[in-house]
Amino acid sequence: MELQTMAAIRPLWENAAAGGTTSVGQIDGPALPFADVFQSAIENVRETDAIYREKEYLLATGQLDNPAEVTIAATDASTSLELLIQLRNRALDAYSELMRISM
Repeated sequence: MELQTMAAIRPLWENAAAGGTTSVGQIDGPALPFADVFQSAIENVRETDAIYREKEYLLATGQLDNPAEVTIAATDASTSLELLIQLRNRALDAYSELMRISM
């Protein structure tokens, strides 16, 4: 039976330690799917909130014929925010669990 070795742990933002600024998308090397999930969730919250604000503005100015669209947009924005909060909570729980592991 052959054992596989683990690769060394490296910082997510290597250039930031050297004084440069880097975003997640600019890192060379393997992809970071965990960071991509968070980025996607944050973008979803921004988009749904912008749509909700636009619908709310249109309703307030009398340009929106169907007021139910505002309710639907508000529910979408609320749901995407709740998803982001749950992702954060699960990540913090996983981090706490990893910190409890004794070496």
